[in-house]
Amino acid sequence: MQWAKARGLEQGQKIRVDATTVPSPIRHPLDSQLLYDGIRTVTARLSELSETHPVVYQGHCRRAKRRVTNLCNARGSERKKGFYRDLLKVARKTRHYGKLALEQASGWKDCSSVVIVEQLRHYGQLLGKVMDQAERRILRREKVPAEDKVVSLFEEHSDIIYTGGRETLFGYKVYLTCGKSSLILDAHVVVGNPADQSQMKPMLRRYFEHYGFYPRQSSLDGGFATQDNLQWAKAQGIQDVAFAKKGKLKVLDMVRSNWVYRQLRRFRARIEGCISMFKRVFGADRCTWKGWDHFQKYVHLSVLSYNLLVLARLLL
Repeated sequence: MQWAKARGLEQGQKIRVDATTVPSPIRHPLDSQLLYDGIRTVTARLSELSETHPVVYQGHCRRAKRRVTNLCNARGSERKKGFYRDLLKVARKTRHYGKLALEQASGWKDCSSVVIVEQLRHYGQLLGKVMDQAERRILRREKVPAEDKVVSLFEEHSDIIYTGGRETLFGYKVYLTCGKSSLILDAHVVVGNPADQSQMKPMLRRYFEHYGFYPRQSSLDGGFATQDNLQWAKAQGIQDVAFAKKGKLKVLDMVRSNWVYRQLRRFRARIEGCISMFKRVFGADRCTWKGWDHFQKYVHLSVLSYNLLVLARLLL
């Protein structure tokens, strides 16, 4: 933005803020598939340890895979419960083998074994959580809170994002601040599924920390609209604060006139095109890198690539 400002391409006085979701590189989570993933992963670690240490275990991967196939083709809840009980039985046996190996591992000092043991402990704990959620959801018909659920054994950091009743995504919310030139001036990846209302102040504070001033006008999605957010923004010297859906707020409390409100609403609507381009052209529709740190780098690299193209178009 500083580079664009020096060339008169972006002043940063008029911004728009909205959120989007970037999914993680995982398949749609099913309890049966998660159990199978845990069984085969723990078994693989036990197999590696057995090459150099006297580890006692028995592989049940083929049996687990048959039960997953049975669940895919089964009809009727009672029949499915029977397959789930057997799959949970296999998972308990496999986890027990893992616990026995961990008890024996206290005297193993070679580097390769230490790494495998830590992986075994990690995946064993995740398998225990998956077993608990499957038993509660399938056998006891309980509702499991989102914070207690495991959606992937390999990308366990992924959050469950509910998108207003349309579909459920598994990844992270990304808040974007976009300028008049369509440059993305700030991108913030948040953990969990926070309400938009709670993110307006942090986003504007981040903007001030980056650039040293608050914008003169800001236009935001309707989810940010609260009286407290409006009063806080006005106290920071932001002259016009328009929300796409005003709710119980009065237009003249937000902006100087109805005409300014209409203009800012139209200005905010154009961020949807920026988000669409950011996701379609630069791969932000689905992260393909593994791990939480790599997820953040992937998103920010997509933002950088998007901004370079926007700057090139502005200079043509």
